[in-house]
This record gives sequence, structure tokens and C-alpha cells, in this order.
Amino acid sequence: MFMITDAANHQPSPTKSRTSLPSLAAGLTVIIALCTAAGSAADDPYGDWIGTLVTDQGHNCPVNSTSLLQIKPKRMIFNPEMGSLVLRGKPDKAKQHYHAQLVMEDANHKPLPMVFEAHPVGDTFEGVYGTPECRAHITLKRPESRSWKNFLGND
Repeated sequence: MFMITDAANHQPSPTKSRTSLPSLAAGLTVIIALCTAAGSAADDPYGDWIGTLVTDQGHNCPVNSTSLLQIKPKRMIFNPEMGSLVLRGKPDKAKQHYHAQLVMEDANHKPLPMVFEAHPVGDTFEGVYGTPECRAHITLKRPESRSWKNFLGND
């Protein structure tokens, strides 16, 4: 801050320059509003989301480590336990519908479907993962280390 002083008594002059408190408050309000808006999953679903699956029923659920949901405007993936399986889909932001799937063959050459469904809830996504052997749910949040990248939309 720059201040003009009276040389005779080294006191600030009545015409000193100060930062306006209302201007500072307005600037902070804008920053808070932008950060709050960026947190809504319904308004801004694009980017990376992480969480850990929790078994609801069955067995062989991928619940031991972090799973990844990545949403882009024209495609999305769900990667259970960030392993080699990738479920793919097309996001529908207008309907708030996020569906991804992968169909493989089991050992008996029968279809083995894997399905993921999610919807935004506040600043998170709530999802359900299912296979013939497993049903699990998950709450996905934006990764802490990527919060500015998600905020700026650099995906």
C-alpha cells in the first residue's frame, strides 16, 4: 500500500491512498462464488472423480483401493480399483445420467457384464457398480491434488 506523508511531522496526510474494504469484500465474494459453483457435480461434471467401492452384496467386488470416474463432454470411463478393466459410456449431462459398461466373456464363454451407474449429489457423484457376482456402491469426489485443474477445466 502506498501512502503520502506530510514531511513536516511524518504523519499520513488526509489524502492518503487506501485499498477500499468494499472492493476487497466484493473480490472475495466473486472468488467464493466461483469456487462454490465449481463444486457442484450437476453443473460441472467434467473431470476426474475418485472413491472406493463398498460391497452391498455378493463377492469379488473391487473394494480394496481407489476407483476412478472420468467424465468428458462426449465420453466417460469408470475404472474399478484403477486396474486394467475400463467401463466406457457417453455422459448425458442434461438428464444427469452417467452409465458405463463393459461386457467380457467368462471362463465358460458366457457374457460377463459389468455396469456402472452414477448421478450427481451436491459436490459428489453417487454410483452403483454391478456384475453377476457383485453389487457395490461408491461416493466419488474430485481429487484434492487436481482441484485447480478441475476448477479451470483443463482436462
